[in-house]
Amino acid sequence: MKKTEIKNRKILLSHGSGGIAMSSLIKELMLDKFDNPILRLLTDSAVLKSTGEKNLCFTTDSYVVNPLFFPGGDIGTLAVNGTVNDLSVMGAKPLYISCSFILEEGLDWEILDKITTSMAKAARSARVQIVTGDTKVVEKGSADKAFINTSGVGILQKGLTLSKKKIKPGDKIIINGEIGSHGLAVMSKRENFKTNIKSDCAPLWELIESMLIVGGIKFMRDPTRGGVATVLCEIAEISGFGIKIDERKLPIHENVYSFSEILGLDPLYVANEGKVIAVTNKDKAAFILSKMKKHALGKEASIIGEITKENKGKVVLETIVGGERIVDRLVGDQLPRIC
Repeated sequence: MKKTEIKNRKILLSHGSGGIAMSSLIKELMLDKFDNPILRLLTDSAVLKSTGEKNLCFTTDSYVVNPLFFPGGDIGTLAVNGTVNDLSVMGAKPLYISCSFILEEGLDWEILDKITTSMAKAARSARVQIVTGDTKVVEKGSADKAFINTSGVGILQKGLTLSKKKIKPGDKIIINGEIGSHGLAVMSKRENFKTNIKSDCAPLWELIESMLIVGGIKFMRDPTRGGVATVLCEIAEISGFGIKIDERKLPIHENVYSFSEILGLDPLYVANEGKVIAVTNKDKAAFILSKMKKHALGKEASIIGEITKENKGKVVLETIVGGERIVDRLVGDQLPRIC
């Protein structure tokens, strides 16, 4: 991009949304400058070649959720589970996490105590260790209470390679349960709406490990920012094939559906923090689904669609009434600051 094209452009909230605007930002300002074979893959975690039998996976993320505490979790549980899940969807067993805090001057000591207590509890639950970190304090008004950056390291299972190159028509698409609850839980707390919706924030490794044992998994992603729709659009784009999903098979709770309608939102685009979308071999899909349903985080697992030869690069939703519509990526996000 030429300097003249950059001069008058500004960073917007949509540039951090996980949608088209964020994708453009990364491509225009980062990929060419940081270019290398590992980064070029644009996976949830980087696979680092090691000298032993197993490869390492490395990931990093920042958490700026507003408010800090919401039904079903807080910024601390979000930071640990989000990092664990980015490693898990690569097929890597999470082991170690770093944690850096950027704190605003004047933050209540009690708030940070609650956050760090939550992080410690989440780390024990996910069986990972927080082994290093950093703390910075900025002047009052220079941040929004607290931001957290985490990085994670995990070990990739021997011989396991999840890749877009393995995806082909006929493959099934599975999700482990209800969608849309995290984004709406954060939104309800932020705007003081009275709902019974709780975030699905949870560590996915144990569930994913049980799925990998069955075999037949080709590709996985966790549908956080931009929700299920954005992940499906990404899969269609990177695979070069089409995707057809069945609205009747989408696990959406009635309270999420109703609250989304009130707000004018589509649950397909609402963030999740305890969900995995897996592309699987069609012959293994039923066995994988059966295994998932035996785990607490997979009781509502569902085969929601399949990879198709038709509509290459696009996602088609078959509606409840029998019609079809194209599911596109959003430019920004329906709900900013949800992770």
